[in-house]
Amino acid sequence: MTRRAAPVDPRPASSVLLVRPGEARPLEVYLIRRQKSMRFLGGYYAFPGGKVDASDATGSAFARCRGLEPAAAARCFPERDGVPPLAFWVTAARELLEETGILAASDGEGRPIPVTDPGVRSRVEEMRRRLMADETSFPALLEGEDWYLDLAPFHYLSHFITPPSSPIRFTARFFLAPLPEGQAPRLFTEETSEGFWIDPAEGVKRYESGDMPMAEPAESALRYLSGFESLAAVWRAHGDRRHKFHGVVDDYDPPGAWDSPERRHPMTS
Repeated sequence: MTRRAAPVDPRPASSVLLVRPGEARPLEVYLIRRQKSMRFLGGYYAFPGGKVDASDATGSAFARCRGLEPAAAARCFPERDGVPPLAFWVTAARELLEETGILAASDGEGRPIPVTDPGVRSRVEEMRRRLMADETSFPALLEGEDWYLDLAPFHYLSHFITPPSSPIRFTARFFLAPLPEGQAPRLFTEETSEGFWIDPAEGVKRYESGDMPMAEPAESALRYLSGFESLAAVWRAHGDRRHKFHGVVDDYDPPGAWDSPERRHPMTS
């Protein structure tokens, strides 16, 4: 009998469900399609996101955060594997910038940065370029501009862990965030081949028809959002900052692989 290799450890990650009011529908959410060449879920539709970088979990990163204290983040879910909970919010904001060009930030006086100003917009674009080129860290870029992340609008939504049968695994926290005023997502092709707004119910239909391949987190989130009658109802339901659903069931776990209570219910916070 061939023994299965031990599961790889999941890496901490964050994803963002960027939402806005729909024109003919209650709300819309921004989806991307991952480049088919990517090792993890290549060609799949998903939400902007990625793994937690070491610099996301530092004191210099947290010093650049406004709207959410480390203690408040820790009340949403506990620290695990040495990653402070607030780091997941930092990652969410960074990945949103890297994959959509949107920066949720304010100046030292708490005012939103004026991204409609061409000079400010070019500085944001340069920040994104330097991040993607791995020239420096996100906290260093924010400090250089004297900008602060505005994390108050990021509402914790859910937790998913890639099943043990996967050779690449993530323990991902998902967040809801409104589209910042004056900004619009853009398509950058380093990692994505498509980017578009979609009614959640339409996304579910396209998934079920086989038109849009998705992993469970994206499918579950679209189904969840499709149950709300308005974007205002979404925000009312998430004022408590508690996670709303979780999942990923691996049908191929060997007997005994999930012996501890936490391993049997890996999505609980």
